Amino acid sequence: MKKGIHPKNYRVVVFQDIASKNQIFCKSTVETKYVIKIKNKVYPLFKMEVSSFSHPTYIGQLKYLNKAGRIEKFHARYKVFQR
Repeated sequence: MKKGIHPKNYRVVVFQDIASKNQIFCKSTVETKYVIKIKNKVYPLFKMEVSSFSHPTYIGQLKYLNKAGRIEKFHARYKVFQR
């Protein structure tokens, strides 16, 4: 491995989902503004807006649209302009 090319601040960071308050421990070099104390140990904290804990695709709340219905609605709406 080459020397001097790797980041110096590679450490364990707590990623917290703002919506669900779930936490993930992961090694990262991300810049953080906050810290969190867990089991008498202080970790850098990075707050996320969306993660697999709150994204609709991962939690099963994604709504699929009926494509055939969308086309029929389009034709019905613009029938006046069709030749």
